[in-house]
Amino acid sequence: MTESRFVLEAIALRRCLEATYNRMRIKLAPHILYTRHGELFVDAVTIEREGRAVGEAKLGTFKLTGLQIREVVAHPFNPQNVFDPANPKYQGVTLLAV
Repeated sequence: MTESRFVLEAIALRRCLEATYNRMRIKLAPHILYTRHGELFVDAVTIEREGRAVGEAKLGTFKLTGLQIREVVAHPFNPQNVFDPANPKYQGVTLLAV
């Protein structure tokens, strides 16, 4: 399964992703998949880094080609207030959002 299919599945089911990004194991709650300059990006809240819970919810931007997604996990998530689907950067380029 390609990374984009993993992300689409996780967004649709509101499930977290386990992945590696910059050689760090992370668990993400993906909120939106979109394009920018012809590349795929996912904005997500990091839930865990190297197996440790992350304190403050922040929305991060991840270039899909840099993510090595291992699986969609059964850990559900609720959309976070830090995500604004009306943000102008998503206009006309959104593929799927929570």
